[in-house]
Amino acid sequence: MIISELKAQKIIDLTTTNLKAVNTFMTLEKMDGEKVVRFVKNPIVKKFDEPTFVRIDHLNFTNGIIEVKVLSRILADAPDFARGFIGIAFHINDSNSNFESIYIHPLNARVEDQIRRNRSIQYFSYPDFKYQRLRKEFQNKYESYADMALNEWIQLRLEVQGQKAKLYINNNNPHLS
Repeated sequence: MIISELKAQKIIDLTTTNLKAVNTFMTLEKMDGEKVVRFVKNPIVKKFDEPTFVRIDHLNFTNGIIEVKVLSRILADAPDFARGFIGIAFHINDSNSNFESIYIHPLNARVEDQIRRNRSIQYFSYPDFKYQRLRKEFQNKYESYADMALNEWIQLRLEVQGQKAKLYINNNNPHLS
């Protein structure tokens, strides 16, 4: 993971001392010779739209660029409505109770249903503007499409400047801004 802020670049070393699991189980593993962070939602968290992420401790990110490669896979026990979501949370407060996130849903990207395809990328702001509220009040504004698939490495580049954020997937033009 690479985080750039104010023209300074910081490469985050993936260790258990600088990463904090929030309502998830996290392990550091090797995959194809590279160190990766694997995390899955803690099953005791019953609501599907509660904070579930791994955060980088002791990093004050306001504006800048976050780049990360992600791999989304379906767990055998995943419910139909929550399968394969993965993304980036940012502007996280100290108590993890307020943050923004842009996430991808690779499973939607290649389905026949156009409405579902158009929901392969989504933005939300927790806790006041969860995706359901944004979808109802601002139809299609905070959702978009990008071609991607499960079980593939996907390059995400998030550029944050004030109240604006742009998401680039696999080095293509922005898919959500």
